[in-house]
Amino acid sequence: MTPVQLLILVAIFLVARIILSLRPVAAGSHGKSAVFAREYLDPFIVAGLAAFLLITFVARTYYIPSASMVPTLQIGDVLLVNKFQYRFVRPSEGDIVVFPPPIPTTDDFIKRVIGRPGDRLAIRDGVVYLNGKALVEPYIAERPGYNLQIRNYGIYVTQLGDPKSYDVLDPHNANVPPRQYWSAPDRIPKDCYFMMGDNRNDSEDSHVWGFAQFAGRFDSGPEMGKPASFTGRAFLIFWPFSHAHIL
Repeated sequence: MTPVQLLILVAIFLVARIILSLRPVAAGSHGKSAVFAREYLDPFIVAGLAAFLLITFVARTYYIPSASMVPTLQIGDVLLVNKFQYRFVRPSEGDIVVFPPPIPTTDDFIKRVIGRPGDRLAIRDGVVYLNGKALVEPYIAERPGYNLQIRNYGIYVTQLGDPKSYDVLDPHNANVPPRQYWSAPDRIPKDCYFMMGDNRNDSEDSHVWGFAQFAGRFDSGPEMGKPASFTGRAFLIFWPFSHAHIL
């Protein structure tokens, strides 16, 4: 249930509560309508408002619809997402984040933060290099089958099976900001994050649609000019109970 749907449900209960409270008490009824409103509707209204505040400002659930984060997250997993944390701190390397991607979709995406603003990042022969150091990634399903470079104010990617021929992501189709937003031609721009799925060769992520963006408005791509943000950090798998754990 979305926050809007929850708020509509609370509003319906509240209207019913007001109608029952204003209804004249019939002789011999002993005010049963008022008792019903007080004992049954009031707790629903209070609980609904509390839940609305919780999912709007503190936490929300997220259902995993695809295999892009396998083996860390399985299809059908339900997570809790901390919406409060990023109001005070920026995402860290390795965080699993829910966010609106820079491409047209009605759903948020969930990926892992690999590169942050100011970082240098490359992928060579299946290994991710961050600021010149190879990352140790025990959480991935398999090594990426493509090479990637961030250079010359762009993201350059090879095709699967062709490690030498690089194509640059088109700013019309991907969020690759204009050069005035870059601090250097080979460093991730301000407010931008390089996101990857743990299932590297079955994940539509930053090697396809460019940078996720923490704040402001998307600087390029099909969502250019629309608000950008991070919804929150996934911190707990709570369903199914058989493999519930903290992320």
